Amino acid sequence: QVQLVESGGGLVQPGGSLRLSCAASGSIFSIDNMGWYRQAPGKERELVAAITSGGSTNYADFVKGRFTISRDNAKNTVYLQMNSLKPEDTAVYYCNADASLYSGGYYNYWGQGTQVTVSS
Repeated sequence: QVQLVESGGGLVQPGGSLRLSCAASGSIFSIDNMGWYRQAPGKERELVAAITSGGSTNYADFVKGRFTISRDNAKNTVYLQMNSLKPEDTAVYYCNADASLYSGGYYNYWGQGTQVTVSS
C-alpha cells in the first residue's frame, strides 16, 4: 500500500509563512495528481491546491497569490508554501494523492493531517 506522511505544520503569527511537505512511500509505480486539502473545526474538508504529475496547478480562490504548490516526482513528495497567512487559514491540512501500485490498481490516498494554527 501507500503511506502519505505530512510535516511542517505548527503555530505562526498572522502574515507569517509555513511550508508543508508530504512524502509518499510504499509500492508505488507512479503518482498522478497530488493535492492539499484543509478542514477547519465545524467545516467541510475543502481543496486548497492540486498539482498534476506534469506540473499543472490548481488553486482555491482563497489562497491564490499566497500559497504555492510544488512537487518533486523523484522523491514522491509534494510541498505547500504558505505565505501571508491569515487566522482563517487555521485548519488541519491533509495531503492527497492518486497512485498506481506495482501490484496493480489505481487508488486515492490521504495523509493523517497536520495542524496549522495562525494566531497572534
